[in-house]
Amino acid sequence: MRSLRISSTMVLPWRRRGVRRGAGGKQRTDENGSGVELTIPSHFLCPISLELMKDPVTLPTGITYDRSSIERWMEAGNSTCPITNQRLTDSESIPNHAVRKMIQEWSVENKSHGVERVPTPRIPITSSDVSDILSKLAMAHNDPCRCQELVAKLTNLGKESERNRRCIIQNGAGPALWSLFEQFVADRSEKVTALKEILQGIAFLLPSLNPDSSGSIAALECIVWFLDCGDLSSRRNAILVLQRLIASPGAVDGLAEIKGAEAALVKMIKEPISPTSTKAALAVIYHMITCDGNSSVSATRFTETDLVSSVLEMLIDCDRSVCEKALGVLDGICGLEEGRRLAYDHALTVPVVIKKILRVSETATVFSVSILWKLCKAEATTEGGGRAVVVEEALKVGVFQKLLLLLQVRGCGNERTKEKVKELLKMMNPQRGRMEECVDSMDFKDLKRPF
Repeated sequence: MRSLRISSTMVLPWRRRGVRRGAGGKQRTDENGSGVELTIPSHFLCPISLELMKDPVTLPTGITYDRSSIERWMEAGNSTCPITNQRLTDSESIPNHAVRKMIQEWSVENKSHGVERVPTPRIPITSSDVSDILSKLAMAHNDPCRCQELVAKLTNLGKESERNRRCIIQNGAGPALWSLFEQFVADRSEKVTALKEILQGIAFLLPSLNPDSSGSIAALECIVWFLDCGDLSSRRNAILVLQRLIASPGAVDGLAEIKGAEAALVKMIKEPISPTSTKAALAVIYHMITCDGNSSVSATRFTETDLVSSVLEMLIDCDRSVCEKALGVLDGICGLEEGRRLAYDHALTVPVVIKKILRVSETATVFSVSILWKLCKAEATTEGGGRAVVVEEALKVGVFQKLLLLLQVRGCGNERTKEKVKELLKMMNPQRGRMEECVDSMDFKDLKRPF
């Protein structure tokens, strides 16, 4: 690897500004508005990023780097010093306090030039630190207050830096917190505060939580309770943890046995906390409706809630990711007779679903076509009494041209979707002659010509 060479000094343009911002949030500059050149000593610059070091550390090779830069270098799979190209036998870096103090003094001296003081970095957590906290946590399992204190300490350490968070995850904190959570749920009424803190820690360390260990029914019941009765923070943490657990079929079957789980999940959609929690709730609902096992039980219960109307109202104005998940949920619920009846009765169903075809993404198009196909096909059978209300309404909002175009555009749906499109066209063609279509040209603005 070519070594990096840096001159004794590096000159960077810094715009002169006052210590504080002026009125209106604007930076103060010189009267003539000109910038000044500020010379930064080369030994203050990280050889990798060529930026002022905030946390200088020295490797066994004697070269000093900014901690974040050299850690990214090592995480990329490199095992040599970037400057000397020597193989590193000891990956532990030593904080260079002398250089850090000189950088802080220099930044204070040049404060008038807009240089911000480099804060004193916190000492990164080590594996032994994490093990020590987890050991204390295991011994204090009968003391909820002490457990709450230790979990809060662990979470706060993880929030200090991504390095700390990775270290905590790698040392098994996630499974340890989940095990503690399962122990405490038996006395939920007496340990609500501790459970809330533990749930927050689990949500923060989600990558370390094994979805195959879906937990006991009591643990899932406690999470559902937080979904329904907790504060905003607890509800958000609960749905994120549940999204992680739902990848296991055991968790789906467990949720199907919990009374009120479906209503609590729909509440997360009707009373949104954040886009992340809304997406998580939709993902959990989709798994419960479409997963094998007790999915039919859960799906039937969902038809007894406001799920269909809530999803349709959400689809009017939402981003791509939410739209795809909401359409997936609607497609799943339309697999049930009662779900289709609710969709038939809602005025937004047909226009909203058709609006999403060819306008959001391939996934959204696939789900939209599937929903329309299920509604039209069921309508033509005994279930719909031979009516063609959905077909007529769909034709009025210009679905026929969209479906024709869908067959011609590459990358818009799989073969199964194309077969559904052909069936829809056959069902609609007899009615098309007496229907006046209303086509929105904006539906086709993002399509690329096939030639």
